[in-house]
Amino acid sequence: MSRLFHTYATPLITGLFLVSLISGIALFFHIGPGGFHAMHEWLSMVLIVPFMLHIWKNWRPMTAYLRRAPMGYALVLSLGAALSFLYPTGSPGGAGGPPQFAFAEKALAATPAELAPALHVTTQALTDALAAQGIPAQPDTSLAKLATDAGKTNAQVLAVLNALP
Repeated sequence: MSRLFHTYATPLITGLFLVSLISGIALFFHIGPGGFHAMHEWLSMVLIVPFMLHIWKNWRPMTAYLRRAPMGYALVLSLGAALSFLYPTGSPGGAGGPPQFAFAEKALAATPAELAPALHVTTQALTDALAAQGIPAQPDTSLAKLATDAGKTNAQVLAVLNALP
């Protein structure tokens, strides 16, 4: 079994790294099929196993790296780069939130009277659609408040909006 680990640890790291590299570039530039996101996440998790096998296989050379300054600098630099993505930027959607969520929050903050023209429906058609789903609507109350008052979720209100003709 040890021979199997020694034989395949580095080739698996190489293959999975290339998959992660290509899918990561595609995600960065917003190109390629939708499956790249799941591929990137899941196969990056799978990459942990051969990485650990590689560390185990090369433990002596790794300890030599750990005793030298360049490894310390590289690890500190990598940690700093990672932490910089966690620092809030004040952009819409919160700390790193997807733009579609920020847009949905803006839509839910609007009233039926404000949002109906953007959806190419009348205010009455919008309030009727909400009422049909158990969300009594007043034209001048935000959709988020209407959902809360009716005991519904924001997702249920968004589903009504999405179902409009």
